[in-house]
Amino acid sequence: MSGRPAIVQIDEHADDDEAHVTISLSWQDEHFFGSASGSPDVSSRARLIGEATLRAVEEVTAHRVHLTLEAIATTELGETQIAMAQVAMEGVPVPLVGSALVTAHDPTAAAVKAVLDAINRRLAQVL
Repeated sequence: MSGRPAIVQIDEHADDDEAHVTISLSWQDEHFFGSASGSPDVSSRARLIGEATLRAVEEVTAHRVHLTLEAIATTELGETQIAMAQVAMEGVPVPLVGSALVTAHDPTAAAVKAVLDAINRRLAQVL
């Protein structure tokens, strides 16, 4: 059993009008889901993934924490591309920041991992 939620599945669907993302996390042998919907534009994709991840984490904590995605982006760092996330947690006075390596075979997972990286240490205090 892991002390932190783990990614189970990332489900993305888009049509001409709206994109939908559902993130499934596993923690203590249970699955928790978070969803977000918004613009189908490719530039909005990372934000939807980040929002859905935070909603799943709030489910894991039985809504004992309130999380806000302040920013999410990818950038070049040397020859590597990374995903970065900045999250606000209610009651925590400083922003929480995380990062993850973007891999060619699953760039979407990097956005989820960056969000989880931002909150995992604080989340362990709540769980």
